[in-house]
Amino acid sequence: MAQAKNYCHWILRYFSPYLGPNIVEIGAGAGTFSQLLLDHPGTTRLVLFEAAINLCSGLRKRFKDGRVSLHCSTFNPSELVKVPDSVVLVNVLEHVREDERLLREIWESLRKGGSLLLFVPAFQSNYGSLDEAFGHHRRYSKRDLRRKIERAGFQIQELRYVNFLGIASWFLTGKLLRQTTISSSQVRWYDRWVIPWSFAIEHICSPWIGQSLLAVALK
Repeated sequence: MAQAKNYCHWILRYFSPYLGPNIVEIGAGAGTFSQLLLDHPGTTRLVLFEAAINLCSGLRKRFKDGRVSLHCSTFNPSELVKVPDSVVLVNVLEHVREDERLLREIWESLRKGGSLLLFVPAFQSNYGSLDEAFGHHRRYSKRDLRRKIERAGFQIQELRYVNFLGIASWFLTGKLLRQTTISSSQVRWYDRWVIPWSFAIEHICSPWIGQSLLAVALK
């Protein structure tokens, strides 16, 4: 994610209209997307949850802004001082074994009218060695993700496939070549030469397939 600046900005472009001032991000990782959330106009508070202890020291060094609070744990609603306006998960839900339980916990923690902003991998048929290496329990179909979001109590505002060209590259690296990692150079090349124009097309015409699914839902 740290190498995929265009990719991250593109996701934020979809989320931006639904972001409230008090934001919770579950699965902050190295903080790449967290920084974009913090820099977003109107953000007054950013609460980060990161379960990977090895990433927490880097997050502490990176975020010394008084608006940020960090919890080195899985999502725990009891740690929230204020009711969040928005909860964000970017490439995180697929790592959670009990994903429906987490969605219900998020719904219960949000203010009325608050937003759930999700970005997850799509198509179980594209599950391969990269998914295994990254600790993914699943990839999602649009139907399955809709069902889980609505069963948690949310009303879906937008649910769409994104990154249609990524399907082929993920299939090649994860299914045919059986790679277990993606190099920084591969990410930088794809982010620089493919993402800008492919996502520009997707803003005009929503694809019927994609490497990922993007969802916006309200409580």
